[in-house]
Amino acid sequence: MGIYKAEEQRYDRMRYHFCGESGLKLPELSLGLWHNFGDTANYDNMKQLVCTAFDHGITHFDLANNYGPQPGSAERNFGRILKEELGEYRDELIISTKAGYGMWEGPYGDGGSRKYLIASLDQSLKRMGLDYVDIFYHHRMDPNTPLEETMGALAQIVSSGKALYVGLSNYDGETMEKACRILEEYKCPFIINQNRYNIFDRTIENNGLKEASAKAGKGIICFSPLAQGTLTDRYLNGIPQDSRIRTDGRFLKEEGLTEEKMAKILRLNEIAAERGEKLAQMALKWLLRDGIVTSVLIGASKPQQILDNLKVLEGAPFTKEELDAIDAASL
Repeated sequence: MGIYKAEEQRYDRMRYHFCGESGLKLPELSLGLWHNFGDTANYDNMKQLVCTAFDHGITHFDLANNYGPQPGSAERNFGRILKEELGEYRDELIISTKAGYGMWEGPYGDGGSRKYLIASLDQSLKRMGLDYVDIFYHHRMDPNTPLEETMGALAQIVSSGKALYVGLSNYDGETMEKACRILEEYKCPFIINQNRYNIFDRTIENNGLKEASAKAGKGIICFSPLAQGTLTDRYLNGIPQDSRIRTDGRFLKEEGLTEEKMAKILRLNEIAAERGEKLAQMALKWLLRDGIVTSVLIGASKPQQILDNLKVLEGAPFTKEELDAIDAASL
């Protein structure tokens, strides 16, 4: 690759939605760096993934302190890509990171304490070569730290200029509402919730988060939209050798693909085919069906997967019959 020059038409086809009631817009698809950006991955491929995304209007790149493998390596590799390729486009990018899960040894490298969150973000900024991130998240609820302390740390992070907005990840509806009230007192720009959500996993519909988020005027960005690849045509004929089950196995296990699960996947694939879509395209579109989800986080191991996922921007809205059929096939 020579010197990277972004595609001139990059904003022509992507749709952007306001994040809740804030003034910040996010692209309908965002790129998550949870997988494929650690030290076990190929650096040139990472570069191609990021540049392919940006060339097609994906302006939002989602990281966390512990993304790897080796915790910290995804941020470090992304920082190198920023420096070498995307530096001049910093003001066209939304870069988010998080802290909440185990990151370093000892009592201060995990949870929701002020000590951990502020130190972790300082480390993240150093790894990425940035002065600030656009969005900083607390990554999980921490029952061992007072919510006031965690939210106070987020508020200080914004007032110190190290993040422009804050978000909460993996919270339930009730805890999010409490956190929201505390952050309002600090006049802290809390704008987004990040949670797992897909056709198979509807936890946020059942734990009050989706409803409470909409009511509070917060955006939602969802991860694992394709249920770790099971809502794609990747597993329709068994498990390919280069699939994540075979190459990683930390999060998606072979025993998860039971006969019953495979039957559901095949039925959903039929519904997608009737719509003239691939299963992945339908699964992504389903998440955006009611206007409550702002953006969907996609992961990719090959640039072509990003291009395939962009097809979500095409195709017709769902009919009530189709939504009922998806429910019948998946619940």
